[in-house]
Amino acid sequence: MAKNQARDNREARERLRLYQARQGLNERQRRRRRRDNVVGVGVLVVVAALATGSQLAFAGSHGSPKTDASASATATATPTPSASATAGNTGDVPSKSIAKNSTWTGSLTLNKDVELGIELDGKKAPQATSVEISLIRKQFYNGTTCHRLADSKGFRFLQCGSANGDGTGDAGFEYGPLENVPSDGQYEKGTIAIARGSSPYSQSTQFFIVYGDTTLDGSTGGYTVVGKVTSGLDALESKITSKGISSPGDDGTGEPKVATKITGATIAEQK
Repeated sequence: MAKNQARDNREARERLRLYQARQGLNERQRRRRRRDNVVGVGVLVVVAALATGSQLAFAGSHGSPKTDASASATATATPTPSASATAGNTGDVPSKSIAKNSTWTGSLTLNKDVELGIELDGKKAPQATSVEISLIRKQFYNGTTCHRLADSKGFRFLQCGSANGDGTGDAGFEYGPLENVPSDGQYEKGTIAIARGSSPYSQSTQFFIVYGDTTLDGSTGGYTVVGKVTSGLDALESKITSKGISSPGDDGTGEPKVATKITGATIAEQK
């Protein structure tokens, strides 16, 4: 009888542990909203401001507009709120010492036939570079998709790295602060930057590749520039981005017509 009671107690504790684990996972998934935030805010704020005259100066000096009923002209431009509302890392963020203040080089392969040479700046963006090194080493990106494309003039990027392939999910952590952000809001062709939600500490696994000079709204805080593409942009444009967007959303971005998957990634410290 005592043995049966002890076994029942163990089983009850295990059921409780599993229930609590599921509850915690569900809560994290509920909080981790879609990060299709990257840069649509910048262009749409500018468009709305031009349509209303003085609105641009207001947005530039007081930050991005709030999402509420009175902001109908710019509501769609507001980034999706992130799970991280406080100024601090969450989860097990890779140590920024991984980058060693060094330059790191490697490759990012899309759809098996588009190979991009990449360079990450461990000196200017040590935390973001360390995260990317860790994710690449763990082959986190292999098999994930590039789910979002922008292809208008002055607004050209391909967003990749979502854990679930649709702009949601992460690797169990979110981090900050923002690093190496362009002061003028200009992201040059070839830039690799980190996507985020409304908080500077909502960076995780997603990044975007700028394949044409792009201007982003600096009043939202900007985006960490972690590195650059050193080769392969011509192939990216000819085989993927030039084919357009399947169903553009309100901000003009959407899934690329050419389904795009990361099929390989490498990284090594430059000697």
